[in-house]
Amino acid sequence: MFDLQRLRVLRELKHRGTLAAVARALSYTPSAISQQLSLLEAEVGVPLREQAGRGVRLTAQGEILVAHTEIVLEQLECAKAELAASIQEITGTVRLACFQTAALAVVPDALARLRRSHPRLRVETAQIEAEHALPQLMSHDLDLVIAEEYPRGKGVRQSGLQSRELWVDTMRLALPQPSGAVSDRAAMRMAATMPWILEPVGTAARKWAMALCREAGFTPDVRFETTDVTAHLRTVQQGHAVALLPDLLWQGKSPAISLYGLPAEWGIRRIVTVVRKGGDGRPAIQLCRTALEAALHPARRP
Repeated sequence: MFDLQRLRVLRELKHRGTLAAVARALSYTPSAISQQLSLLEAEVGVPLREQAGRGVRLTAQGEILVAHTEIVLEQLECAKAELAASIQEITGTVRLACFQTAALAVVPDALARLRRSHPRLRVETAQIEAEHALPQLMSHDLDLVIAEEYPRGKGVRQSGLQSRELWVDTMRLALPQPSGAVSDRAAMRMAATMPWILEPVGTAARKWAMALCREAGFTPDVRFETTDVTAHLRTVQQGHAVALLPDLLWQGKSPAISLYGLPAEWGIRRIVTVVRKGGDGRPAIQLCRTALEAALHPARRP
């Protein structure tokens, strides 16, 4: 019988890559982590890790063991969900991560609903982009992630995770000054000659924006980079740059800038909630998802 805690240490090593990172995540010393792995290797009878540059990678036998560990942990998630469902009053902590627009437009209302209906449920929130939040979800540092999926992007396809659509959001081109009654295509041609503000390189939003501009026949002149959507809006309002802004930003209010439609195959992003497989049965997770959906009631939508 393998020790579950040691199996979890091995799984963490696969996802984090170094003993130091595993030690920080599990609040142990690196030497204690190394000892746990050595004991597991003694139990199994074969090496489970090997040096790879400055990091550590799993052997073929280590990969096999982690694959089975994922199944065991998924079953434990289901067991926790069933136990929680058997208790009438829902308590505990849900660790939620989201991107900025959701943090501004959705999460506060959802938290207010949860506070009224389940005051003993604690929800800890953090603004973390999906690129960083999903690995933390896999490593059990988070319980629920609000992520965005852009056209022609990879989306949430990671093994061990489950996603559910929360909202379909329209993206629009925002120009820095009123441009009169011009068509959407004409607005994009004008944008090709102007400075741009976009998310940083490497983010899903940046990859989507660059692909959109390339298909339109130009490379944007990016002079401003930030994940702060309010900074995008202010930069456009002050006449400094072009931006791509979501309808969710307006929260039902009328925008005070010139907005133009994008080609149908480019102008929609999906907002999803993501959990670990088996975790969607937890009553606390279900409550949070329901509250988020209620916060996007049609009366509040743009």
